[in-house]
Amino acid sequence: MAPKSTTQLLKNLRLLMKNTNHVPQALNAYIVPSGDAHQSEYIAPCDTRRAFISGFQGSAGTAIITETAAALWTDGRYYLQATQEMDDNWTLMKQGLPNTPTEAKWICQSLGLGSVVGADPYLLEADRWEELARELQASGHSLIPVPENLVDLIWEERPSRPAQPIVPLEVKFTGLGMMEKVESLREKLREENSFMIIITALDEVAYLYNLRGSDIEYNPVFFSYAVVTVNEAYLFVNEAQLTSSAVNSLIATELQVIVKPYEKLEAFIEEQLSHNSGRVWVSNHASQAIMKLVPKERRISKLSPIAVAKALKNDTEIRGMENAHIRDAAALCQYFSWLEKEAPKGTQTEISAADQLQKFREEQEDMVGLSFSTISSVGPNASIIHYHPTPETDRTITSEEIYLCDSGGQYKDGTTDVTRTMHFGTPSKFEQECYTRVLKGMISMATCNFPSKIKGNCLDTLARKALWDVGLDYGHGTGHGIGMYLNVHEGPMGVSWRPYPDDPGLQEGMFLSDEPGYYEDGKFGIRIENIVRIVKANTPYNHRNRGFLTFKLVTLVPIQTKLVDPSMLNREEIDWLNAYHTETREKVGPLLLAKGHKDSYDWLVRETQPIG
Repeated sequence: MAPKSTTQLLKNLRLLMKNTNHVPQALNAYIVPSGDAHQSEYIAPCDTRRAFISGFQGSAGTAIITETAAALWTDGRYYLQATQEMDDNWTLMKQGLPNTPTEAKWICQSLGLGSVVGADPYLLEADRWEELARELQASGHSLIPVPENLVDLIWEERPSRPAQPIVPLEVKFTGLGMMEKVESLREKLREENSFMIIITALDEVAYLYNLRGSDIEYNPVFFSYAVVTVNEAYLFVNEAQLTSSAVNSLIATELQVIVKPYEKLEAFIEEQLSHNSGRVWVSNHASQAIMKLVPKERRISKLSPIAVAKALKNDTEIRGMENAHIRDAAALCQYFSWLEKEAPKGTQTEISAADQLQKFREEQEDMVGLSFSTISSVGPNASIIHYHPTPETDRTITSEEIYLCDSGGQYKDGTTDVTRTMHFGTPSKFEQECYTRVLKGMISMATCNFPSKIKGNCLDTLARKALWDVGLDYGHGTGHGIGMYLNVHEGPMGVSWRPYPDDPGLQEGMFLSDEPGYYEDGKFGIRIENIVRIVKANTPYNHRNRGFLTFKLVTLVPIQTKLVDPSMLNREEIDWLNAYHTETREKVGPLLLAKGHKDSYDWLVRETQPIG
């Protein structure tokens, strides 16, 4: 597929950058981030401004347009994709490489002294805005808020904002009622001597009030804000989206959540500040526009306590997540056993196979939808880390090339995310070596013991060492948090070579992914991904009574041993793989038999045979 032509779009945008009817003063550069007003990773079609102006469809990146240039910053997951999707008007800035300038440095190098840079203050986190403003000011430039989004002004037929129904999620799934969550939040407010907290992240609002929606595809959230004071709780939302059951859940307890229009948040905050003299907690991930509503001397700007509470799953959520992964594993066993028969025929493509996988998932209890667009990729397409098949790129699945499938489901009791790499024919020796090195890295992280509250980035090297030993690597993080019937990528912790600024330290009850990979551009891609739960470790010593933790496997899907070179594994790694396959067979097999899927069960038994 040819890249999107952006010549006229950039011309129109540059005209608006000089039009003082739409900007406070003429701009020399304009920044277009990826997110929405809630700093969401995944966004609704109406908020895909960066994709519209640049052509690049990936989930992460920032576009900057000057009077004569246009540049886009994105990370290693998307280098190849961005190259394919952007036309010659754009320069790709590869984040993570040592010679790539930061956005601020590039702006300072590209513009003359005294230049003015503009951005929509709702689309940049306050911390990022302040950092960028300081760097620009130090070089003689200024960053100003632009009230009207310039991309919206040139975007003909821009999609309307979604307004899907909002429904309650029962306590049998959440484990904690809305009242308990709000009271816990108020305790945090009292500790900080604060009378009010403003909640801007969509998944935090959904978690706090035990509500779910579908305004953003694959993410069970809805456009909203929340405010909790020491005495009251508010939900700012399009009231027409609330189903009767949602309304009843909001008023069913003594909490009595007060519903106000989504667009009234700013006026409400100003009113509260005028009637109260206390401090207000605003997440450091809130937008610059929301942060500036609260004077600095009255502001607590740090991570929302809901982010940590949401990451620490309670007993009900833990059971739900584990059960959801067993049902999800059954669907994947059906899928891979079916695909193994279809691949040699050459009748299935990346898209048709992904559609069939969704059908298998939909047969499972409490399945609501997918947790992200399935990455169904063959051969060279698999080397694109976050590839999604389109009619133009759709490739036939055969027994001649590696097949990588990264997929997940949203269930009422849990969110899943699993990647398996398969070869339905005979893999090459190099493919086996790469696969085995990825597997060694995955096992190394899965089996490690670590001190409680150590930062996740301390574990990243464990997953890479077997690749680094021979000069290989991968351009994405090793692990991300995952929600409980919420966003498939959930902070504040994670495992990557880059530190997570808000990582509270790894703690019991957190769920993360363990997903090293390797990608040979234009040839193949390999990734093995399991979800793991942090549990207490049994160690002979306990240094300074800190407490040690380890990981418990949650994903239970066979790892294809055909792609493994056993000679590269040590005894402990072989024992781990055999034990993992035994557990997978014992937990997933009965469900397949109960559903009458004997063929899938037989496939599972064969794929989980021990290796020597």
